[in-house]
Amino acid sequence: MNLRSLIIAVLVVLAGCATPVRAPVEVAPVIVIPASTWQQVDREIVAASQAATEETKIYARGAMEYWRTRVYELTEQNFIPWFSSYWTQEWLSMKVSWYTISAKGEQDVVEKHLAAYLLEAYQEKVLAPAAVEVDPDAILGLAAAFYVDILKEELQKISNRHGVPMAQLNGRIQKVPAIALGPPPTRDASLYQVAHTEPLNSLPAFAALIDKVHKAGGDKGVGSTDTAMAPVARRASRRMEAEMAPRGAASAVAAATGKLAGGLITLGVAGIRAFIQAFDRPDSEALIRRSLGNTFDKAWTKLVQSPTSGVMAATLYMAAQIEGSLADRTTPPVGLGTGTVDRTPAQATTRQNTP
Repeated sequence: MNLRSLIIAVLVVLAGCATPVRAPVEVAPVIVIPASTWQQVDREIVAASQAATEETKIYARGAMEYWRTRVYELTEQNFIPWFSSYWTQEWLSMKVSWYTISAKGEQDVVEKHLAAYLLEAYQEKVLAPAAVEVDPDAILGLAAAFYVDILKEELQKISNRHGVPMAQLNGRIQKVPAIALGPPPTRDASLYQVAHTEPLNSLPAFAALIDKVHKAGGDKGVGSTDTAMAPVARRASRRMEAEMAPRGAASAVAAATGKLAGGLITLGVAGIRAFIQAFDRPDSEALIRRSLGNTFDKAWTKLVQSPTSGVMAATLYMAAQIEGSLADRTTPPVGLGTGTVDRTPAQATTRQNTP
């Protein structure tokens, strides 16, 4: 061995001596969990899901009660005063005039146009401000997240109660479907995925579930009030059309009698119309309250109760998926463990015919 090789060998030995000894990697031992324990764990997850669903119903209804209160308050504060004001009625009269000319005598067309305009105003003055605080779409997602949070806490308790390592329980719930809307696979999610995704709405499968709920509710979305505007628009348009004839006569007289007299006549008619509108105002406001209130209450009840398009729809869907999957695991085969013998129909018949 030459000198150079000897120096290299010495350096290698010294480097090996200087390298710290690595501590052995500790691997958590896999505990063998009896099948009976897993069955009990599955039953308790089902019970936890059912309890979480009931708690979520209470939460969702409370949130919907608050939303309904805000909608009624904003209707009284913003929409009814706006609709009943003299200048709004004047503006609506102009729109009815234009709708009437465009409709060429078709009454329903005028009423539909006016209802659509009033609905836009209602959205702007009532529903949009209420949605800044809370609305059914927000409650739909919040309720599902509330359910998942409760279930996640219960999973930890179940793990501790039965001495099942959380890593092994996580491995088990990865096989429990919570959302099954695929293909593609991104529209599917396990219980593990929904419990460990923050925030829940960032999970593609959950976004697909929300879209499914929206489609079940129809294209108009939750809380639609267009049908409530129909009787309001019908009454307003017919009253305004009835007022057009006197207004047209007043304009003709004003043109014939000169500026001064004509202006006085026009002002007099405007004053009479203002008096009529003021006289009609209580009835109009009562109609708005009754029409909007009845339609809104029906929509609100459907949003609270519907299992496919209401604010609990996403929660109920996931709970059904989870509980249905686990129920298949915990239900023993027919005839096993019950002290009875499972026979085919042919065997039963043979046994009965045997002397």
